[in-house]
Amino acid sequence: MPFSSLGLTPALLIALADQQFNEPTAIQQTVIPAILAKKDVLGIAKTGSGKTAGYVLPVLTNLQQSLGPKNRHANVLVLVPTRELAEQVKEVFKTFSTSLPEAVKTLAVYGGVSINTQMMALQGVNVLVGTPGRLLELVAANSVNLSSVETLILDEADKMLNLGFKEEVNKIIALLPAKRQNVLFSATLSKDIEHIHQLLLHDPVVVKIEEGEDSLELITQTAYIVSEDKKGPFLRSLIKKHRMKQVLVFASSIHQVEAIVNKLQKNKIDAKAFHSKKSQGNRTDSLAHFKFGRIKVLVATDLMARGIDIDGLPYVINYELPRSPKDYVHRIGRTGRAGNTGEAISLVSHNELHHFEVIQKKMGKQVPLIDSESLT
Repeated sequence: MPFSSLGLTPALLIALADQQFNEPTAIQQTVIPAILAKKDVLGIAKTGSGKTAGYVLPVLTNLQQSLGPKNRHANVLVLVPTRELAEQVKEVFKTFSTSLPEAVKTLAVYGGVSINTQMMALQGVNVLVGTPGRLLELVAANSVNLSSVETLILDEADKMLNLGFKEEVNKIIALLPAKRQNVLFSATLSKDIEHIHQLLLHDPVVVKIEEGEDSLELITQTAYIVSEDKKGPFLRSLIKKHRMKQVLVFASSIHQVEAIVNKLQKNKIDAKAFHSKKSQGNRTDSLAHFKFGRIKVLVATDLMARGIDIDGLPYVINYELPRSPKDYVHRIGRTGRAGNTGEAISLVSHNELHHFEVIQKKMGKQVPLIDSESLT
């Protein structure tokens, strides 16, 4: 099925061809026509399934029919859980909107940076992408008006609700016009998602993309049994032995992330930390340097993983296992994307062996487990 059969505006079809997007993904085939028809949508799909373009493309097409002088009245509101995802979504809107005959202004708003700069930039905004807390601050300052929102999109709603944004999301919804289109995307269908689905969506088109083994087929998975006190040296050995030039390392806490980075740097391995305690400027710079190969290793917490989307990332390493099997799949899914192969390596302590068995069972895939002591 080509993009030309979905009803998108011709300018976007040219932009898609220029960027070598040949065929819509499974979720895009269903959600694009539904959003074009102004229907409510519930999409359940993992990160990397193409959902962002799945709503950006039809939203931009619909906006070509309804643009006008709105002052600080946004037409479209996209709520996201993290600053990095806000920037990522904004960039997708900007990438495709440059090809349109009618200009569309997109702005991302989030905490950790000056609110005054964002206040000034809100003039003439059409698409507002933001985290709930900063958006409510802007509303309280009378810097933005939500009474003209025609389409509300909740992206990664499961993560947003898990991070404690439920009350803020409810406050924002209360500020919106009753008559509007609602689009909800989530990686899982939890009780919280069911609640907000029933609260928000009217007769929605429901799209669920099952996450099976095929979604991991491009990722080579390996695990090593490593005692906790030897994980640091073993990590450094892996990076040097495989001559890794770009590797994303996951740890379970900010403290552990900082400790790993300090050890890597002391051993002359370029590394940066990526977590919620870092300033927005620091996080933006670290991610940019990592994407362009200026640093070799980025060490991150799960919270920050939602903002990391890198084409062709060759390696992911789990320094520690995540608590949730779904988070494990999300972590390793940072590699093996868009047809590229990737390698995921887990360092599993003896205390984590049972939990790793649970992860493999939930994933439906057995991972080779090697005793690191046998390699010495």
